[in-house]
Amino acid sequence: MAESNDAVSLDMEKIYLGGKEHFIRTGCGSVSVIVYGDQEKPALITYPDLALNHMSCFQGLFFCPEAASLLLHNFCIYHISPPGHELGAASIFPDDPVPSVDDLADQILEVLNFFGLGAVMCMGVTAGAYILSLFAMKYRERVLGLILVSPLCKSPSWTEWFYNKVMSNMLYFYGMCGLLKECLLQRYFSKEVRGSAEVPESDIVQACRKLLEERQSSNVFRFLQAINRRPDITEGLKSLRCRTLIFVGDSSPFHSEALHMTAKLDRRYSALVEVQACGSMVTEEQPHAMLIPMEYFFMGYGLYRPCHFSDSPRSPLSPSCISPELLSPESMGLKLKPIKTRVSLGR
Repeated sequence: MAESNDAVSLDMEKIYLGGKEHFIRTGCGSVSVIVYGDQEKPALITYPDLALNHMSCFQGLFFCPEAASLLLHNFCIYHISPPGHELGAASIFPDDPVPSVDDLADQILEVLNFFGLGAVMCMGVTAGAYILSLFAMKYRERVLGLILVSPLCKSPSWTEWFYNKVMSNMLYFYGMCGLLKECLLQRYFSKEVRGSAEVPESDIVQACRKLLEERQSSNVFRFLQAINRRPDITEGLKSLRCRTLIFVGDSSPFHSEALHMTAKLDRRYSALVEVQACGSMVTEEQPHAMLIPMEYFFMGYGLYRPCHFSDSPRSPLSPSCISPELLSPESMGLKLKPIKTRVSLGR
């Protein structure tokens, strides 16, 4: 079924804890965007990893009170789901062409244009981080900054390519089966929270497992195909001039990829935070580890947490209260030196 290139809002909206869901028709299909907060504020868009949506990928971060106050005080949040990954999604028509990663990046542009947004802050996890990085390279003037969690930037290694092919075959023949869910949970979480024969899996893993059951396997298959065919975007990273903050768990299967990406970015504008005893999805497993680095990152834009100052939520700028060096892009890499956060595993 041919789609119009002009984004059109379908008259379908749902309320999720104060958020409103919009279905936007784009050149490569309909996409769900859930909007939280005051649309007069600067925009922060999110994009989740494979088989996830905002509920399973960013809920932990936004349920962390300090992080929620920092983000919702300063931004209106636009949670973009990969096609067919939203809650209650039906299977995408089999004859619809599978979008490429370029198509998915272009789809973000259509979403921004639909809402009348200019330059936005971006936050993505793994596959979603790749899509947002590609978007930033293609449309530099539309990106204020990037917050990337366990990001991808190279084309798949033979190991990842083979692993993805195995998951594709399971999706195609068996759907969202138990073994596939285990593969995905290993992708997202560290062994500390996945549990063992002696230790039960954590609540966040149980919740994610339940949410995975709701995904349409054919829709996940399509996103996985796009990600498994992604090109290497390493060469374009040096040209990025927006500030970039990278988080990665030291137990993430994509830890080395995040280090590679950090090495290729301009050090004046980028910083790496390695989170110990954590998998890929820092937003869910250790969201508190993201708070202090994000606070410093946003200070460079004149943004802060409301408990620090009493200015109007509509006017988050207060340069006189912020150290001048934090407002300098050249100093950001110095302020955000690569650090490791430590947590006690003793309970």
